[in-house]
Amino acid sequence: MTKTYVMDTNVLLHNPEALFTFEDNEVVVPLAVIEEIDNQKKRQDEVGRNARIVSQMLDNLRSSGSLAEGVSMPGGGVVRIEVNHLNGPDFPKALEPQKHDNRILAVAYALGLKTGQPVVLVTKDLNLRIKADVLGVPAEDFCNDKIAYHQLYNGTGELRVGRDEMDAFFQNGKLGVNGSLQAHPNQLFVLRSHTNPSQSAVARYARGNLWPLVRGDTVQWGVKALNKEQKFAVELLSNDDIKVVTLVGRAGTGKTLLALAVGLEKVLEQRAYARLLITRPVTPMGDDLGYLPGSKEEKLRPWMQPIHDNLEYLFKDCADRHDVLDDLIQRNTIEMEALTYIRGRSIPRQFIVCDEAQNLSPHMIKSLITRVGEGTKIVFTGDPEQIDHPYLDASSNGLSYLVEKMKGEEIAGHVTLVKGERSKVAELGARLL
Repeated sequence: MTKTYVMDTNVLLHNPEALFTFEDNEVVVPLAVIEEIDNQKKRQDEVGRNARIVSQMLDNLRSSGSLAEGVSMPGGGVVRIEVNHLNGPDFPKALEPQKHDNRILAVAYALGLKTGQPVVLVTKDLNLRIKADVLGVPAEDFCNDKIAYHQLYNGTGELRVGRDEMDAFFQNGKLGVNGSLQAHPNQLFVLRSHTNPSQSAVARYARGNLWPLVRGDTVQWGVKALNKEQKFAVELLSNDDIKVVTLVGRAGTGKTLLALAVGLEKVLEQRAYARLLITRPVTPMGDDLGYLPGSKEEKLRPWMQPIHDNLEYLFKDCADRHDVLDDLIQRNTIEMEALTYIRGRSIPRQFIVCDEAQNLSPHMIKSLITRVGEGTKIVFTGDPEQIDHPYLDASSNGLSYLVEKMKGEEIAGHVTLVKGERSKVAELGARLL
């Protein structure tokens, strides 16, 4: 039996392709959604871009028929714009009809009464789902790009081996496992001896073999890994053959500091990359400060302050560290950029660090990663349990999505950092609060 799915605006602004993900069912876009999309189309950010894409998609469908009557989509199903049922019978008078959310809910409610067929409201708005439940309207989040966060790939594992295998690993510099080990490319393992549990080694899986870590204990711009997960992270960050690295962990686990330290080492000492490019989403925690005066750099400074703090720490041995940093930024050896301005660029031979990536949608992650040019390495860091975006959660954010989608690729690596190293206070707060 086919279903009717009524779309909320936030779903289409989150992912314009959502229109085409409901197979052979009917997709209804209330007229209130079109009005909301029209109100967002002039924004110069990801939301504005998605609003314009949705408008273009609907306009293209319009050439194939009447959107009011329904237009068949290329992959199956029908999409139509619903102009009726804005004030359906028995709709609670307490819900203000001027509000767009209530108008969208009224469409779903009235369609269910009229057709007698399953009608589902698809929205990322928690309160709208609650109101729909009160009225007996089935409501769902858009789950097409959701990941089971509590089962998220952590990039590590433990393997018990015999004494002969452990000896072979140290003597030969590798241990062949072929199909005997279910592992992903660049997954990191702790090897423990069956006969002597205190005997252990750390290794990276690649091309059917376990290889010893060769970079995990190295000092990167004065920073040395303090635990095994940080060693794993340094191994992935320092390997130029691994082009996409994702680091997930709580506050204080060293994600951003390690990424910046390796980036500085690669750019300034090894000259492996032409520039260190740092970006992060402009998503406030709590109340937004609103308009900020000044140049682009001055507007960006408050959002990039955590990056400046980390860079100042990494240059702590320089007596004139502020001047050195300013000089590197002036010469574009270190560049800090808002994600808004990265769209459309092609970025070759650079070391890119995208911090706070948990505040990006999967679509935004795709937009950023497709900017990567030849010879560029990109690192994503973040904590999916600390999300400031109103319509993302631990399962639907772009960082979790990227980790899960990239885990089988030879040029990608991931590690989840678990131990806080910032301070005892920070670790206690992250663990207990």
